[in-house]
Amino acid sequence: MSHLVPSPTPRLAFRRMTVDDLDDMAALLGDPEVMRHYPSPKTRDEALGWIEWNERLYQEHGYGLWLVTLRATGEFVGDCGLTPQEIDGVTELEVGYHVRSDLQGNGYATEAAAACRDHAREVLRAARLVAIIRPDNRPSQRVAEKIGLPFERAAVSRSGLPVRIHATRL
Repeated sequence: MSHLVPSPTPRLAFRRMTVDDLDDMAALLGDPEVMRHYPSPKTRDEALGWIEWNERLYQEHGYGLWLVTLRATGEFVGDCGLTPQEIDGVTELEVGYHVRSDLQGNGYATEAAAACRDHAREVLRAARLVAIIRPDNRPSQRVAEKIGLPFERAAVSRSGLPVRIHATRL
């Protein structure tokens, strides 16, 4: 099971990220526009840590954030996937997504997140899926709503930041 990634969508394909993806991931996670709802953009070392975190998730859980590419060209789009996140003392399965700033607005985040939601339901047999989103991140909230995760409640993240929990039963 652990080798499984979400099924391709009409425009996108998924695969596990590796250290070979560091240039793309460092550019993505270091982009102030992509990371404007995070405390700060990530350094190259932090981007490497992000890849290593996802490699551990693949190992331990069989899922994580996957690298997203355009099926037509193989071009790097961003990452999207499923991660365990603790909120209010409960570990939830979260869908997360980051799309290159120059590719935002094309519906890629929604398309990728919907494929990950289906993977959570059909492959992982998860009972519930959440998205943890900063209150001022309206584009991300719209993605969550479009894939069937309505606003559930306000909360505080583990790093002490106010967040909105979008959630659904699968």
